[in-house]
Amino acid sequence: MNVFLVFAHPERASFVGALRDVAEKTLREAGHQVVVSDLYAEGFGTATGAADFTARENPDYLNVGAEQAHAAEHDGFAPLIKRDMDRLADADLVILLFPMWWFSVPGILKAWIDSVLAYGVAYDFERTWNRGVYRGKRAMLAFTTGAPSAVFEPDGRSGDLERVLWPLHGGVLALCGFEVLAPHTAWAVPWIGHEGRQQALDDWADRLRGLESEQPLFFHRLEDFGEDRRLKTEVEPGTPAQHRSPRKHLP
Repeated sequence: MNVFLVFAHPERASFVGALRDVAEKTLREAGHQVVVSDLYAEGFGTATGAADFTARENPDYLNVGAEQAHAAEHDGFAPLIKRDMDRLADADLVILLFPMWWFSVPGILKAWIDSVLAYGVAYDFERTWNRGVYRGKRAMLAFTTGAPSAVFEPDGRSGDLERVLWPLHGGVLALCGFEVLAPHTAWAVPWIGHEGRQQALDDWADRLRGLESEQPLFFHRLEDFGEDRRLKTEVEPGTPAQHRSPRKHLP
């Protein structure tokens, strides 16, 4: 299996860095090929923009989607972006490894998503979800938090983790066609002590050894939606995002 690990932490000696080391070692010992993009060390851009392109269709006005479509047709992406597009194309499994900041990814990883999962390369209007470009490939999120798991239970203070992660699980990975594995979380890393951190590393190694046998998360197929782009009435909502229950904060 070809594994593409996208590492997004500014400190290589961090616990996220230790998770990276365990991932590389464990996966290679299991016979897998592993390639790593270290976004901070390699100076990946922090925002999508004109620097993403080596040639522009319209140098006077930047429409990112249009320029991505043009670059996809004319091999016009900047070298680091093109390299990681190629790594995605070669990968059987993609792991995004990062610290959770403000309920999401570090800005440099968001820039990577915006730039590498480009229109015309990772998706277009005809190729999304179960018809997506990366059908047959798997992807997962692996991250650390500063809070314990109870905070992200369905009735926890920060809300249901599955709903917190929907913009990444659904709006990025599944939309591009990936089979999305359940996330891996190292909880409350600053507060669990040396033994707790070692256990978290051991748990990560165990998880990695069994990834090939895991079932992916459920996402509705495009065929579940009607012409109004809403779930057909006979389809029961089955994801963290689609539901028909009332919400107190909306009229």
